[in-house]
Amino acid sequence: MRMRKKKNLDVRFAACADVMVFEPKQLRGKWRALFGNDNPLHLEIGCGKGRFAIGMAELHPDVNFIAVEREEGALIMAAERCEEHPLPNLRFVSFDAAELREVFAPAEVDRIYLNFSDPWPPNRQRKRRLTWRAYLEVYDEILRQQGDLCFKTDNQRFFEWSLQEICQFGWLLQNISLDLHNSDFEGNVMTEYEEKFSSEGSRIYRVEARRRLPEFLRK
Repeated sequence: MRMRKKKNLDVRFAACADVMVFEPKQLRGKWRALFGNDNPLHLEIGCGKGRFAIGMAELHPDVNFIAVEREEGALIMAAERCEEHPLPNLRFVSFDAAELREVFAPAEVDRIYLNFSDPWPPNRQRKRRLTWRAYLEVYDEILRQQGDLCFKTDNQRFFEWSLQEICQFGWLLQNISLDLHNSDFEGNVMTEYEEKFSSEGSRIYRVEARRRLPEFLRK
């Protein structure tokens, strides 16, 4: 379901300028300069109302986080939540994942998070899934050598399909969890959807996918 348009968005976003980036393409290749350090750069695609991004930024002050959300109704709630207690290592931005190459330079990102992305269940819609091979090609370009992708979902079919897609792309699967909340994984930060689904008894699936080194570096 598409979120309803929020009122006075321009005014509300302007009030959150300290935690927002309004012209992300101008920072391509310069994101660390924005934060004023050389810390790792982690990217969440589809941050929703910001619970995960804020929690991770609080837990890892030595990592820079960029939280992306194209739905402005959700993004303003995330920005306003963060504006109450701004974090120097977190910024929110609105753009479509199809524009990632225009926003990030090759090898600029250390880690990408995909949390409860839309599974687009009809097979004819598979190209819209964020674990589709065309998106993996983009991630492969903007991630550094041995950078990785962390993926969480409550949808078993989407998870299995994504594992196959990632494997066929040649990435190494690590730390696969078929029931995250009943595993020994430490440091999990829940999203809004994750809390809802898990409270209803749904299993949470998680995997880390690491880029393979180029052939000439493996020798």
